Amino acid sequence: MLRPGQMPAQRKAAFPPSVDENTRLLILGSLPGDASIRQGEYYAHRGNAFWTLMGDVLGEDLRALPYATRLKRLRARGVGLWDVIESADREGSLDSAIRGAELRDLSLFTACLPLLRAIAFNGRTAALHGRRQIGPQSALALIDLPSSSGAYASMPREKKAQAWRALREWIA
Repeated sequence: MLRPGQMPAQRKAAFPPSVDENTRLLILGSLPGDASIRQGEYYAHRGNAFWTLMGDVLGEDLRALPYATRLKRLRARGVGLWDVIESADREGSLDSAIRGAELRDLSLFTACLPLLRAIAFNGRTAALHGRRQIGPQSALALIDLPSSSGAYASMPREKKAQAWRALREWIA
């Protein structure tokens, strides 16, 4: 049964990567939620703390900036964004509702980023799929982060921020 404002299960596709030749840290989510898909922006739902958490990591207020500027600020610091899932059937926005996921070829993609040193997984689903694709023999640092999603409310925001601050080591 659909909740008010919830979209029915349908094939949902992820966004193109936001990376460049200077990407040192790649942050991988699972698959954009409905609010993000509607707006065409990574982490667009107002309850998602991604931009606040990354602002804390970088020491600047990313949430106050226009979306295109946010992406530029990340890339200027060597941070790229992408998702581990290319497309999937999903009712609503929860990762637990993902069915029939078509995964990205992360090994091929990361090989095209010559300065890449670390991959951070935004949440359990991203880590599960991403680690499986990259494999244990990777020379890259693999970092599991608590999900920035507002749906992951069992961890207080300050505890999430503390975990996300580990990314500072990889910021240019």
